[in-house]
Amino acid sequence: MILVTGSIVARDDRLADALALSIEHVHRSRKEPGCIAHAVHQDAENPRRLVFVEQWADRAAIATHFALPASRVFAAAVAALATETPSMTIYDATPVRVGSAGS
Repeated sequence: MILVTGSIVARDDRLADALALSIEHVHRSRKEPGCIAHAVHQDAENPRRLVFVEQWADRAAIATHFALPASRVFAAAVAALATETPSMTIYDATPVRVGSAGS
């Protein structure tokens, strides 16, 4: 599984626009083959920071996602609303199943 985390810090006057674009992107991405989960969260300490958490089946799925015109348009549009360069980190992850209570 591939885990992607990222964030942007939106300008004060563009937070609503950045959040709307992000939610639209999340909803679109969830429908893509190989997308296990895709979400955007608002940081409790800095509400202008939007944090993305994504899970993808494999590297091919995330490569296809990044190559889509809609993903490229989103990345450019949301970066234009940010106060700093957006961040993103990609991890190869192995899920760990936690046993039931008392195990």
